[in-house]
Amino acid sequence: MPHESEFLRTLDERGFIHQCSDFAGLDALARRNEVVGYIGFDCTAVSLHIGSLIQIMMLYWLQQTGNKAVALMGGGTTRVGDPSGRDQSRKLLSVEEIEANKDGIKQVFARFLRFGAGKRDAIMLDNA
Repeated sequence: MPHESEFLRTLDERGFIHQCSDFAGLDALARRNEVVGYIGFDCTAVSLHIGSLIQIMMLYWLQQTGNKAVALMGGGTTRVGDPSGRDQSRKLLSVEEIEANKDGIKQVFARFLRFGAGKRDAIMLDNA
């Protein structure tokens, strides 16, 4: 399906899209730069692994095409210690460790996204 918005064209050309429940609706929003997209990241390490790159690049292309990118830090989720299908819970981190990890992750995002108060600037939120 041909896309009129630069955002969907870019993602489609790069193989990011497998399926969508309403291409026409999303394309219309993207043409008007009204798409707001977020990805959530737990703060269990000082940096992100390569598996997060696809999501970060999606946020990058969202912002580059005039839409709004939101990086959601899981400060609260990290405090829970969810086992996520494992036999035991992950190590509970102190508030200081979580904050240090968030600072490291923010540095990763700063290489890809422009943060600020402008309409097209990315924002970083925390679920803590």
